[in-house]
Amino acid sequence: MKLLFLANRVPYPPYRGDKLKIFNLARRLKDSHELHLLTFAQTPEDLTYKAELEKIFKEVHFVYLPKWKSAINCLSAAWDSRPLQVLYFRSAELQRQLDEMISVHKYDAVHVQHLRMSPYLAQRKDIPRILDLPDAFSLYWERRKQVKRGLLTTLFENIEQGRVLRYEQILKEYDLSLVCSSEDLDYLRNTHKTNNLRLLPNGVDLETFAPRGHDYSHYHTILFTGNMDYAPNVDAVVYFTQSILPLIREKCPTVKFIIAGQRPVQKVMELVNDHVVVTGFVKDLAATYNSSSVVVAPLRFGAGTQNKVLEAMALGVPVVCSHIGFAGLGIQSGEGAIMQTDPTAFAGSVIDLLRSEELRRKVGSAGLNIIRTRFDWDIIAKQLEGYFVELKTPNR
Repeated sequence: MKLLFLANRVPYPPYRGDKLKIFNLARRLKDSHELHLLTFAQTPEDLTYKAELEKIFKEVHFVYLPKWKSAINCLSAAWDSRPLQVLYFRSAELQRQLDEMISVHKYDAVHVQHLRMSPYLAQRKDIPRILDLPDAFSLYWERRKQVKRGLLTTLFENIEQGRVLRYEQILKEYDLSLVCSSEDLDYLRNTHKTNNLRLLPNGVDLETFAPRGHDYSHYHTILFTGNMDYAPNVDAVVYFTQSILPLIREKCPTVKFIIAGQRPVQKVMELVNDHVVVTGFVKDLAATYNSSSVVVAPLRFGAGTQNKVLEAMALGVPVVCSHIGFAGLGIQSGEGAIMQTDPTAFAGSVIDLLRSEELRRKVGSAGLNIIRTRFDWDIIAKQLEGYFVELKTPNR
């Protein structure tokens, strides 16, 4: 098949989030299908990655949309009812180039990444289209509102949540809409009363995150990973450091908390002390996971599944996480990840793991087996391929 991927960001380097998903799916489909890519480039550096992407995609097309221009796009929010994230990625040039590419190439199907890109093909009923949502955004905003914030922030979040909830109806315009967790799928089905939703989980690259014989004997290091300018991650590490870590250090006074991830904001840097370390960008994230005793994911808002949890499980490192994204894993608490919502219970589970090599090994080994059988990108790419075949079938 000839397939077009329409992405909101250049999917290289594939370190986190939406870049990681497109890169890994396309890398596994390229040998069986002809793949093309159309995406926004937001920085001059993005434009330098074309050669790397051409190893996967037969054609790579960029539309340059610098962040200052996206910010200007958002000024229309005063009279436009669309969500800010949709306005942010608005571009007449991308629409023109997309229409031209579809006309020239006659694609068998198009993969549209993110609610942000959904307007560009919502009305093109002449071509099979899949809308791949990383999570249920209205659920994300609903949960975000539950965390106490300032008056102006709360006002903004209430407005954006309402806009996203209304705008999500656009998923009905697509032949298929995909989400990465069963929790998000059930929420969107019930909220929008649609039957075109299917599941496409997030995955783990088992080449990058292959088990490295994790050493379960060490018990002094707690790790959190993620983009450290992303609001749920920033909130999580502040919450953990202020409300959970002191409880852990009462029982395990030598423990250190490592915060690893690119672009740490000032609020994160202010957490640094003799037992809290902020690393910034880490190239070999797998090695960082492997050097930790326990990985934590104490997110208080968000949706979808958490890559940090999947990656730690893939390396056999035990995880303690909140309820955010846990239901989407389809596992029981203790099968790689222990789920806790109360700060005292969360601290207690971390303490239990730090005190018991046997428990660390048991939880970590269970997670490793789950990832191998359910979350390998090879398995998930085959699932996406099946959706493309289904759409191409006559009388679909």
